[in-house]
Amino acid sequence: MTSRALPSTVRSAVEHRVEVKKSVFLARLEPVGSVEAADAVVARVRKEHWEARHHCVALVIGPHAERQRSNDDGEPAGTAGAPMLEVLRHREVTDLVAVVTRWFGGTLLGAGGLVRAYGGAVTGALDRAQLVERVHLTQVTADAPQAEAGRIVAFLHQWAEAHGAVLDDPTYGAAVTLSIHVAPDRVPVLKADMAALTGGAVAMAVGETAIVDRPAH
Repeated sequence: MTSRALPSTVRSAVEHRVEVKKSVFLARLEPVGSVEAADAVVARVRKEHWEARHHCVALVIGPHAERQRSNDDGEPAGTAGAPMLEVLRHREVTDLVAVVTRWFGGTLLGAGGLVRAYGGAVTGALDRAQLVERVHLTQVTADAPQAEAGRIVAFLHQWAEAHGAVLDDPTYGAAVTLSIHVAPDRVPVLKADMAALTGGAVAMAVGETAIVDRPAH
């Protein structure tokens, strides 16, 4: 599986406000790890904006976006939750919930107007969000002598930036334990580069491959 095969998520909560013919649509996106966490976000938004007429919902959960759900919350069927969910699918994101709160402005928008407003509110929120890629990376670790740690950490920072790897914070003890998550096909390159840097003095241990969050570029 390639590093681009998994849907992304959002780093943190974001809001976006749209006004259409005096109706106000406030979209809130939050990263969540389960349906229960998504339900808690919806309940919190309902409590915070209790005076609003509608709180429409779309959520996508799971590494492969396998759990999906939407709710029109009193709007005509298919005019709110479905277009919101379609935006999330189209943008290939997961592990997030979208809640669009609507304050009615007195003018009926029609089915097409509602679809555009609810979908547009979620699109605007996603445009403002910082995306996080989900990628399959292999953990590689090494123990470096204290005297060499600074030089090796600086090298790994540069290497991670150049190769799309994710560098963990060092762990300091008798030696400095270093951990970096690397695309599986780049592991031999990293080992060779480390051997060249240290003259073979620092050995690298290859661990498991797992799904890791990485800031999107």
